Amino acid sequence: MDHAITVTTELPFEEALQVTRERLADEGFGILTEIDLASTLKAKIGAELPPQVILGACRPPLAHAAVQVEPSIGVFLPCNVVVRVDDAGRTVVQAMNPDFMTQIASGEALVEVATDAKARLTRALDAVAAAAPAS
Repeated sequence: MDHAITVTTELPFEEALQVTRERLADEGFGILTEIDLASTLKAKIGAELPPQVILGACRPPLAHAAVQVEPSIGVFLPCNVVVRVDDAGRTVVQAMNPDFMTQIASGEALVEVATDAKARLTRALDAVAAAAPAS
């Protein structure tokens, strides 16, 4: 099982970040947290990284259903979605694979939550990958 759902896009970083927020919203996810990892590490330890932002995405009905099945599932919430520039200069968008939730707890209800979350995240990332750069 892959740990992440990954797409590469032709969009420049800032545009990909904005489109990612929009496509996640289209799938019912809100952004609870946003961490500019590159800026944070530069400020804290002087590290130079390509642009990288972590979005903490949450769809409340899915989070609620998952926590009802397994209270410790909160360690996987919110769903982290990373927008970054790779070593080749391409923009990569990755989301935590919700199937990992089923590794700590079992049951049909949790499988349904993970399946729904994975489908929504996959559609959002596929839409980002398909987006054309603004002229």
